[in-house]
Amino acid sequence: VPMSALDSVLIQCPYCGEALEISVDQSVAEQEYVEDCQVCCQPILLKVVFDDNLIPHVDARAENE
Repeated sequence: VPMSALDSVLIQCPYCGEALEISVDQSVAEQEYVEDCQVCCQPILLKVVFDDNLIPHVDARAENE
């Protein structure tokens, strides 16, 4: 059974600048999804890419950018 590990990553909201903790799924090498800011409720477009060492690199931007 493949284990799906969730990593926690700190990002900064592109709207209000608040630091947010998001969970990223290591079983998907590259993913893109929208998550609402827990503070200002704006939609953040998240792009998560894992490198060869399974270190997540997260790009957080405003949805309308």
